[in-house]
Order: sequence, then structure tokens, then C-alpha cells
Amino acid sequence: MRFMARFAALATTATVTTREIERANRIDSVLAPTDWTDVRIEAWLDWADAQPEAPYSPDDWLDGAIDAWAARIAARGLKLGLFTRGMAEAFAGELCATIRLGLVAPTRPDRSTPVSPLNLSDVDARTYLTNAVAARRSDRLAPTAVETASVALNAVADAVLRCEGPPEDCANPARNPALARVALAARRAGASDADILRAIAGERFPVLTRAVPIRSPLVACAARDRIAAGAVEATVAADASLDGDLILTFATTDANRLSHTARAGGALLNLPAIAALPGGCSDENLSALAQLWTVALDLAGAGTAIALGLSGLTDLVIVQPMDDQPIDSAIGRIGERVARAMTTASIDLARSRTRKGSGDDKSGDGALRRHTALSLFVDDAEAALLLGVSPFSAIDHYQTGDGEIARRLRPSLATAIANAGGEIEATERRLFGHRTLAGAPGFDHGTLRGLGFTDVELEAIEAALADAADFDDVFRAPVLDPGFLRDVLGVSETTTPDLLSHLGLTAEAVAATRAWVFGHGTLRDWPDAPPRLQAVLDDPDGFEAELRAALEPYSEAPDVAPQIIDWRTTPTQALALLAEAAQDGRRAVRLRRAAPPAGPLLTLMEVEPAAARRPEPEARAVERVVEKVVERDRTRRKLPDRRKGYIQKAAVGGHKVYIHTGEYDDGELGEIFIDMHKEGAAFRSLMNNFAIAISIGLQYGVPLDEFVDAFVFTRFEPAGRVTGNDSIQSATSILDYIFRELGVSYLDRHELANAGADQLNADGLGSGKSHDIEAVPAARFISKGFARGTTPDNLVVLPFGQKRDLTPAPAKAPTEAVACPACGDFSLQQRGAGWICDTCGVAPSMQG
Repeated sequence: MRFMARFAALATTATVTTREIERANRIDSVLAPTDWTDVRIEAWLDWADAQPEAPYSPDDWLDGAIDAWAARIAARGLKLGLFTRGMAEAFAGELCATIRLGLVAPTRPDRSTPVSPLNLSDVDARTYLTNAVAARRSDRLAPTAVETASVALNAVADAVLRCEGPPEDCANPARNPALARVALAARRAGASDADILRAIAGERFPVLTRAVPIRSPLVACAARDRIAAGAVEATVAADASLDGDLILTFATTDANRLSHTARAGGALLNLPAIAALPGGCSDENLSALAQLWTVALDLAGAGTAIALGLSGLTDLVIVQPMDDQPIDSAIGRIGERVARAMTTASIDLARSRTRKGSGDDKSGDGALRRHTALSLFVDDAEAALLLGVSPFSAIDHYQTGDGEIARRLRPSLATAIANAGGEIEATERRLFGHRTLAGAPGFDHGTLRGLGFTDVELEAIEAALADAADFDDVFRAPVLDPGFLRDVLGVSETTTPDLLSHLGLTAEAVAATRAWVFGHGTLRDWPDAPPRLQAVLDDPDGFEAELRAALEPYSEAPDVAPQIIDWRTTPTQALALLAEAAQDGRRAVRLRRAAPPAGPLLTLMEVEPAAARRPEPEARAVERVVEKVVERDRTRRKLPDRRKGYIQKAAVGGHKVYIHTGEYDDGELGEIFIDMHKEGAAFRSLMNNFAIAISIGLQYGVPLDEFVDAFVFTRFEPAGRVTGNDSIQSATSILDYIFRELGVSYLDRHELANAGADQLNADGLGSGKSHDIEAVPAARFISKGFARGTTPDNLVVLPFGQKRDLTPAPAKAPTEAVACPACGDFSLQQRGAGWICDTCGVAPSMQG
């Protein structure tokens, strides 16, 4: 075997430079070709780390690894007697040169346990495939399920930790409503009751989220007519295709070759880079590369199969003249050249090894050959990154001189459009937009001036459009002054996310202007596209698939590039796609669902379980509809400037407390103020700011229920007896009193009221002993100032309240105070059937 210094001579003219690359919290100086990006260099450094000779010195990390890899392969050929010493040196030099020129990049062979192709006509094979798909589906769902259960269990531990009541009450779901809610949520998330009890005891559940393991694709074979007819084999294959990464073939030979090439060593050829060489994609260049790398992969331990993939098919074709010959003919000729050279190299290797007594293999037709399968298809993202190539798209991302990543029109497409007589500037405007409102078809500067915008706002908008991704980043603060938004446009920057719609602009006008400013992001359906490029611009993936189909007759292994389907594709739809592929005569088919859109895809309502609903009082048969939205709009709901509310004066343990509430028009609580007299300035300020924090939470949609559950039963001084409140007679702290009052008044949480029955009068408002049923003047409930005199003087409110026994109550004998087991004060009084401490508010169970 002889290797001419065809590529080594070209590599000597390539310019290199020292680059500073940040890796693993350190910066390394690497000598690399000038046109390589930082991402490409980092990919090669990762490849170098995986080599047996690693680590290398930082200043020779890249070159040292490539040279050592090539020298190791050449030394193996020298040991086997395939090379002389001079030939081995030339061979290694050629390998290094093709890598530095960006012509070829090796792939990493799959070292996983080989799995034989499955014959779906066998019942056991179908069962195995079904179980394998179930295992892969479990791998996909497991990380999310484990993380959800962990979060739920930690919420249980937090609910106990935040509770300020007695420890036994805090750890009891029957006494701690917040704990009951999160414990039920943990059970629904899949946590066992044992783990929930451990979380209540304080155990935490940290989880290390692992990535979904990458598995080799499954290969199966089925009769073409059975798949086309939708037989049981097709049903099993359709389900496996959606969640098991199944490659379905229709011939046993293709299945076996795919099984071999999936684990074989391979390399990826960069056709556009080869075309830029002297001679381009000539027979000499393609044959030299194919033979060189077939030998290299064989000596590197590729096994009985070799795969040399061809990348950049679309980039190569669109810049070449298309009038002389059909596209598929030109691509087919390239595939034929590479396949012929691979076969020649395989035969030479077999003959050389036979002469040296190393054995040989034979192909199906009896010709002496080293390998049983030679493939022209390699789909390896890592190898593509090493080459610096990417799937064809109109938009190309490149690295600027200062290291920034920017967008541009794909260079090969720009050349093709120019060759076809198109305008590059018009193409870029279609893709990236004009980045100005001047001349926009939907709304422009004149439209905005008519809506109150001045030159100051228009200048700020124009400056922001240069880098913005959408109008949402422009028509909002801080681009627009909050004062302008509030005073001129009459909106708040936090409550009006869609300002353009609020200003009365139609969706059609906004869409037209968005396309003018930000571009379409694609050249699909571009009316000014050159006719010869219309097919590739409208469907790049379909165009690439046609080019790969032109290569398939020259590849012994079929093309298994995934056919991307909608993420919502059902097994029935997948069954139809497999039947269509079988009828079209395809050698193999591999379906893959597209990634679903990011973010929530469903709007779900949380329905309160029937067993968890609080029963209504018997005397108030009022039908209520409870609706709770899971995902609430995270914007602040503004209170009306003139609003309702009430002021409650009371004293807790002798300390006066004033609660002032503010309500929305629908009666929902929106703010509270807390005033305390004769307290220190620090304590008063703390309570004032606490009230502000609660008010902000309410206005951003935090349910009042959450605050009530969090702060009732908190314990600190002052505490004890409550005077001046008809519903609450004792509290364990100021916060306990405040949220008991709010819970009773706004949430109908009457279980939080602890006043005796004799404290409530006939209308349920307290301060009376009368059991007479009387109408109450409306002036007692309606502010005359708020109504501004519009309330009639003769308006009354009929009696309301809880169920009462109207029979006269017997006189109660005075009871002797008993010592409280919690605080020790002799202030434990019997209230009805229970006992309560006037000092600390505890209600102990008194056993006879």
C-alpha cells in the first residue's frame, strides 16, 4: 500500500494561531487552525482527552493528540507488515493533514453490548421489543417523576418546620391544614406513606437528577407485505418507533449490516471542504481520502464494518451548476467513487493480511474482501462538531473576531443566491428583518405618534429594536418610561403585558410589522426566491433526504437518518407511516418524534376533592362554586382608588391592635394595615412592613388561605385574652389574632373563631346577649361617606348568622379558674364543652 503526500503538502500552507480556550475553570493556550471556532477546538480537546495517550501538555494538547493517534495507527500497520517504515510515516502524515484541513473527522465506535436484529415474525422477538420499549419509556419518565416526588416530600418537611404551634399539633395533618395539603400532594406524586411520615419527622429527600441514558437504536426486520397490511408486526413496530428508537428494515441482510455498522468505527467526510481543494471532488481526491481512511479505521479496530459518511450534501450541490446534469446523478457519482475506493482498500487489506497470515473475510459474492459491510452513512453529532458542519439551514451561526456568536445568511446559500441572480440584501431582510419601524406595513412611527408617543419614546424604541427578539422586549419598561406608560397610556408596566393590543392595534397589523422588523426567520414560501433554489428553501430536510436517497444504491447498509414527525403523532399515525414506507420500497425506516414546545401545553384546573371540602353550616344552605386556577397570571392586580373595607379594634393581652382592610370591587381582600399603640418604634415598623408584604402578596394572587394556614397558631408575646372582637376571644400571638380575624371575615373559616356562644348576639356580630330577632339598620354595614349619600335611610338588613337555639339558656354558675398546663397561669376557663386558656390561648383536652 502506497500513500502519496497529497494532503500533507496542502496542510503546510494552512495558517495556525494560538488560541486561549477556557476549560475546567482554567485557560489553556492551544495552537489550532485560524478558521476553527472555539466550540470546534473544545470538541477536539474533548476528543483528545479520551485518547489513551492523554493527558498532553497544554501547549501541545491538540497537535499532540492528533499526531499520537495517527502514529499509533501507523505503528499497528507497521507491526502487521502492511507498511514499511517510510510508508508508515507517510500514512500518519496524511491522516493528520486531512484532519487539520477539516476534510475528515473520526467517530467514536459504539462499545455497548451488541444486540442482534429482531425478527418480528417471532412472538418472542415481539415480546422482547415491547419490554425494551417499556424500559426506555421508564428511563425517560423516571427523572421527572423522582424530582416531583422529592419536591413534594421536602414540602411536607417544610410545612412542619414552618409551623409555630405545639410540635405534636404541627406534625399532625388533622391539626395542621398546610401539612395535610402537602402530604396529600406528596401521595399523589407517588410518594409512599412511609416516606411521608419520614418527611414529617424531619428527613429531607435530596435527589441527584441524572440524564436519560443513551441507548443504541433497536434494529428489527419484518416482511414488507406484513407491514404494508398493518399486521401485528406493524402494530408492535409502530409503538416501538415512537418511544424506542427503532430502525425497521425489510430484509435480513440490511438488518445484519446495520447491526454491524452501528458498532463499527467510522469517519465523516466534509464534501464542501473537499470541493475547495485543488481538483475539488475529483476521482483522485475522493479515492485517496476513502482508501486512506478505510485503512485507518480498519487498523484502529473498526471490526468487520466500515462507515464513511458524506456531510454537506446540500451545501455542495447548491453552489454547483445544476443545468448540466440531474442532482441525484451528480451525488450518485460521488457515492459511487467513494464506495469503489472503500471496496478496493478492503480487498487490498484482505490480500495483505492473507500474505502475512492474518486471515481474511469474504463478501457475499465470493470476492476476497476484508469487511462484510461498507456504509456511506454516518449520523454522528460529535463528528459533525469536529468538522464544524451543521444541518442545512438558511441561518448560520458564526464566531466573530472578538469571540461573540452572531447570525448570518449561510455562506453556501449566499453564493447560490448570487449565482442565481438573486439579491443578498433582500434575502437578509427576509430572514432578519429591517430592524426599524420606518416603512412598516402594519404600524409605523406615524401610528404611534397618533397614540401619544413622542420623539423621545420613538428614539428609545428604535434603539431597542436593533437587539430585541420581539416586541415584548421593546414596548415595556425600562425602554418606555414608567411615567409615560402610566400617565399617557394609562397602563401599568406590570399589569399590561400586551401593550400593543391594549393600544387598539389589530393582531394582523402587529403580525405584519413583526415580520417587517424581525424577519420571518426562514426562506420558506419566499415569493422572490430564485426558481432553481425554491425546492431547497421550501423544504431543506426533504431536499437533503432526496440527496441521501441518491447515495443509498451505492451503500451496503441502508440510510437510517431519522424521519422527524410531529411530537403529537399517535401509534395509529405511526402505523400508517410505516405502511407507506413499506409500499414505497424503502430499505429501512426510522421514525422520531420532534421535541415538544417548551412550557406548559395544558391549562389545567385544580379540582378540590369532595372529601377535603369543608361542610357548610347546617343553617346556611348556600350553594357555592369554588374554582381555583393552578397557573395564575403573575401580574399585580391594582386596587381601586376608592375602595371598601373595615377597621377592627381589639386588644391582645392588653395591647391594642387596629386592623384596617382594603377590598377589591368584588369584595376580595387586597390589602391590610396593622397599627399598634404604645409599642416600640422597631416593633411598630416591623408590623407595618409585614402588612405591606402581605398586601403585595395578595395583589400578586397569593391566596389568603395560604397566609392564614401559615400564621395561625404562631406563638409569641403579646398573647392571651382578646377583647373588642366578637368572634375571637384568645390568641397565641398578634399574628395568630390577625389571621384568625381575616380567616373568619373573608374565608368563612368559622373553626378559627373561639368566642363562646354567649358572646354572639342575634345578628352574629357579638356584643349582645339578646336572642330577639330584629332587623339591623344598613348604616351599620354601609359607609355613608363611601356611598356618598346614595343609600336610602330606611334600608335595613335582615338577621343573619349561625344557627342558634332560641330557648333561654340556664344561668351559669361561676367556675373556679384552673391552672393552664401550657403556661401555668390560673386562667383556664371552661367555654361550652371545652376549656381554653385566657393567657396563651391553648385549648387542652381536660379528662375527668
